[in-house]
Amino acid sequence: MEGRGVRRVVVVGAGLAGLGAVQRLRGTGSGSVRLLEAASHAGGRVCTRPFASGLAEMGAHWIHGPSPGNPIFRLATRYGLLGPEAAREENQQAEAGGHPPLPSITYGSSGRALSPQAVREARDLFDTLLAAARDFRGAEEPPAPSVGQYVRAEITRRVPALGGGKEDARRLQLAILATCLKLECCISGTHSMDLVALEPFGEYISLPGLDCTFPGGYSSLPERMLSTLPEGTVLLSKAVRTIQWQGSFREEGDNARDFPVRVECEDGDTFLADHIIVTVPLGFLKERHQDFFQPPLPERKAEAIRRLGFGTNNKIFLEFEQPFWEPQQQLIEVVWEDESPLEKPSTDLKANWFKKLIGFVVLQPPEQHGHVLCGFIAGKESEYMETLSDAEVLSTMTYMLRTLTGNPLLPAPRSMLRSQWHSTPYTRGSYSYVAVGSSGDDIDILAQPLPEDPEDPRPLQLLFAGEATHRTFYSTTHGALLSGWREAERLNRLLEPPRGSEGQK
Repeated sequence: MEGRGVRRVVVVGAGLAGLGAVQRLRGTGSGSVRLLEAASHAGGRVCTRPFASGLAEMGAHWIHGPSPGNPIFRLATRYGLLGPEAAREENQQAEAGGHPPLPSITYGSSGRALSPQAVREARDLFDTLLAAARDFRGAEEPPAPSVGQYVRAEITRRVPALGGGKEDARRLQLAILATCLKLECCISGTHSMDLVALEPFGEYISLPGLDCTFPGGYSSLPERMLSTLPEGTVLLSKAVRTIQWQGSFREEGDNARDFPVRVECEDGDTFLADHIIVTVPLGFLKERHQDFFQPPLPERKAEAIRRLGFGTNNKIFLEFEQPFWEPQQQLIEVVWEDESPLEKPSTDLKANWFKKLIGFVVLQPPEQHGHVLCGFIAGKESEYMETLSDAEVLSTMTYMLRTLTGNPLLPAPRSMLRSQWHSTPYTRGSYSYVAVGSSGDDIDILAQPLPEDPEDPRPLQLLFAGEATHRTFYSTTHGALLSGWREAERLNRLLEPPRGSEGQK
């Protein structure tokens, strides 16, 4: 049993931030920590499901930058969850800029494979422009409000020279650049790069290392973390309705002690606590913060929640009887040859949603997964896809692949699975980005504990963690884990004053 006077902590959300926080908390005593999770499984946006003969990552897919500076990589290595490739020194040191090039083939909408040289030329230009976009960090007057507007202006300047000045080649370069922008939408988790702020874009840090996956599924990490916690700490299918703070709550039959915070769950259960670590996704906060916290959050925190971006990036997994791609091809890219980044994209979602899909990663190795493609699609088109039936998505994917390969008899996939992160009630999207009108300061404001007054006699009632609270690693699993550790250490400093510090300044 917990001792009288032991600080009670409730953590809301059992994603990597919540699990990491609970693992790191010290000085709280047995039975005094509870981790509440709305879903029936831990892991949050890490979610591995069986599919075909292997596994499908519905959420987080790679360890981005698997090297000693990445806490996810360190933890996964310690638990023995990674394959031999990830352990190789040269793979850990590779500077891949976050997304290593895979052996690929690019299909155009005219039903043919495009020239690898044309694709490389356009991609090199796009990579150069994107690198330049990161250099405006701290600029007093960036040349455009958004990454999208900046990149388009730079492409416009270069139009005359594109494709060596030949009209057909120029049009193809523009079409490939349009695909590059869509891929960047997936990476940034946004509908359009016009929504992503230019000045803070370079604050995001990419760690060294060739991105790697978990042979036994990404969920093996939260499962292992869960198994280290004392029994009864984690309560699944326990959705929180409201968090009341700045209160004075007592347990029935115990008038000796009052708690500043009370958590009420959807099923009517309540938990009293001294401290709450809130690790729910920014998408949920955007939708629910006004009625989730009583009293409501201070205006500057509510403003930060409103200003920061949170979008959707979904996956569509397709299983085939036989592959139509070559064994060495690990990425199938898609280019709609009539598109250009300099023209307004179509808003007719019903007719064109599938054109936002950037292509497919081939799941490796086929011996484990079967012949499976994983497609990526972001933004409003991705959210529209969630509203369609499985049959509609499957037939559209079949039509699309037949068009691209120029093979009207290409066999339909034998099965399909897709993520639907925008409709997931306690998530409402995929991950955060710094939107036009916001800055990295908003991430820091979101991360600030409450109450704001440092002299408050009941400090750190509400603490905030999750990927959207990490200024340089937002949108990543390592950002989420580090944020959970950060808030646990903040509480540890309060609950465990350093020895010998009495009387010192």
